[in-house]
Amino acid sequence: MPSLPRVLLHAEGAAVLALSVWLYARGGASWGLFALLILAPDLSMLGYLAGPRAGAATYDLAHAYVWPIALYALGQAPLALIWAAHIGADRMLGFGLKYPTGFCDTHLARV
Repeated sequence: MPSLPRVLLHAEGAAVLALSVWLYARGGASWGLFALLILAPDLSMLGYLAGPRAGAATYDLAHAYVWPIALYALGQAPLALIWAAHIGADRMLGFGLKYPTGFCDTHLARV
């Protein structure tokens, strides 16, 4: 049985995903743009070509909520919401921030 903190982190991810998609839909932006960019943060996994420490750093930088929040504050709501939706979906599915020991070691669990 998963621990309460883990369940809460998954639920938090689901809530961020749902809110991001809802706000995106209300904003009237292009769903084609959404489809094109929803997986863009995963390009950060290319950092793993330089090793697990570099890979974890690039992945974690691309999967931190601080960047979509900053984009939103700068008036780039559609891009910010797509990015936040991606991070929320990852967290909902159990893909957390990475430790430098390897791609499968995350702050949520070992995947």
